[in-house]
Amino acid sequence: MKVLLVEDEPDLGMAIKKTLTQAAYVVDWAQDGDDGWGYLEIYLDATSPVVEYGVVILDWLLPGLSGIELCKKLRKRRSTLPVLMLTAKDGEEDKVMGLDAGADDYLVKPFGMRELLARLRALQRRSPTLQPLQLRCGNLRLDWGERTLYYDDAGEDVGIPLTNKEFQLMEYFMRHPNQIITRDQILDRLWEFGGEPASNVVAAQMRLLRRKLAENGCNRTIETVYGLGYRLKQDG
Repeated sequence: MKVLLVEDEPDLGMAIKKTLTQAAYVVDWAQDGDDGWGYLEIYLDATSPVVEYGVVILDWLLPGLSGIELCKKLRKRRSTLPVLMLTAKDGEEDKVMGLDAGADDYLVKPFGMRELLARLRALQRRSPTLQPLQLRCGNLRLDWGERTLYYDDAGEDVGIPLTNKEFQLMEYFMRHPNQIITRDQILDRLWEFGGEPASNVVAAQMRLLRRKLAENGCNRTIETVYGLGYRLKQDG
């Protein structure tokens, strides 16, 4: 899942990004409110390349637009994108203000990274816009908590541990079965906005993922549709 983090404190922002990346999230990080809205406008603009944010994490106090202002602008566009608000403001009136602005949850600083991850998992469970904690596609089951892909081998679940990027790829393909997914869509979805990965990074990651599936006896193949992209077939 891709997360937009809008946080101006460098040390905290880096710590959050590191924690989320280690938990198989892809993170775009903006360090002021105006840049944060720029990311959100790309997400909201249907004519732009698809940027599939699953949640936005907003700091309340930001240079430029505040987290409250960002949240209100987002809701005025009728977006249901889940919002987790971060703030040192812990008064009841402050919490009410944040929730009334459209935030789905509220986390008071200082907080532990385990609690942050738990809050994100809770948003996943209750938000219809987010993927479930387990995905199923044919004889495949992807478990978010265990970071493991399972396939049904004659009635027995066989587990394949995945790296973060392999997990992200499988999650993307299993959410879009039978669809051709282009290289550019994979880059938009699984790499940070503005990053410059090597030109062959998608092909290289696909080779590694296919090799791991084959080495672990999984006969489900993500096929190459030459000139177009890749596709995971749902049948079988």
